[in-house]
Amino acid sequence: MYRSSFYFLLFLLTSSLALAQDVKALKDVAVSFVETLPEEQKLAVKFDFSDSLRTTWTNLPLGLAPRSGVRFGDLSDESKIQFHRVLSTILSSQGYLKVFSIMQVDDILHEIMEIGYQKGQMNENTIKMIRTLDWDYGNYFLAILGNPSKDDNWGLKFEGHHLSLNLTVSGDKFSMTPMFLGSDPALVEVTQYAGLRPLSKEEDYGFWFVNTLNEEQKTKATLSEKVPGDILTSPGRDQWIKEFKGIKGAELSSDQQKILHYLIEEYVNNLDHPKAEEYLAILHARGMDEVYFSWIGSYEPMKAHYYMIHSPDFIIEYDNVGFLDNANHIHTIWRENGNDFGEDILKQHRLAHQH
Repeated sequence: MYRSSFYFLLFLLTSSLALAQDVKALKDVAVSFVETLPEEQKLAVKFDFSDSLRTTWTNLPLGLAPRSGVRFGDLSDESKIQFHRVLSTILSSQGYLKVFSIMQVDDILHEIMEIGYQKGQMNENTIKMIRTLDWDYGNYFLAILGNPSKDDNWGLKFEGHHLSLNLTVSGDKFSMTPMFLGSDPALVEVTQYAGLRPLSKEEDYGFWFVNTLNEEQKTKATLSEKVPGDILTSPGRDQWIKEFKGIKGAELSSDQQKILHYLIEEYVNNLDHPKAEEYLAILHARGMDEVYFSWIGSYEPMKAHYYMIHSPDFIIEYDNVGFLDNANHIHTIWRENGNDFGEDILKQHRLAHQH
């Protein structure tokens, strides 16, 4: 593991060429995607890099938060195939499969509600309201900010219900935060997809870790607050939390630190390997001793619970809430301190190119 600033600097030096190659791959695959679009969609997908769309996000369904750009469901088969290549370039195989499982769950959720209506579990007004939310596999929108074929600074956004991916490229560097993944239901309990869990390890590793804590540690990690109804850094709230709460990594055994590391890796490893290794190098340079973990709610599945993993460099949030006492609705986010929407890399680029 990279446990010192020396190893971190060495990692960055030896990986600089690989990162530059990654940016070239991102640019090439984005340009290839745009070239598959008809003229009308080319116009619809392109936005100025300065457009406010780039630095705003939401996880709400389309019926509550209309999106700009091109609808995924309106793409031709050729464009869909090429956009899959875009996402499989940005994401690891696990991240890529999670994204499309989350999209598929929107169709499943729609089906679950229609089944409930047919069984008399909801009235006509309720199902009419639910239908206006527009849950659908195709209702995810993509936008390209700037011109990847010629601009140093450009970005890509792919967003819809329970999904917000935000790529920012500046020179030979890129950022992927904030990255929001959610799933409702977290566990599909009916239909042919019964048993599907798009965010299984985020939940399982959280319970694994918190239940390794002894009573004293668990008391310190657990906050005496009501389980929040959403992540604390959701849109409309402060996007960074300065106060550290819970138990510090230095107070954990080496085995407990290892399990917490597994949990962090589950989020970081949604990104393609070179980018994931870059983030892990930052973690290892500071060390697990500086990571805080806090928990709210039940220590058992299907009951409302929440956790945050917080260091000076990043925040991971997870919550699982639901109706009544059945917690089956996950929200998660990965945030890099100071680099949401590429803030830090854009600042570095400006300073490097000042005349």
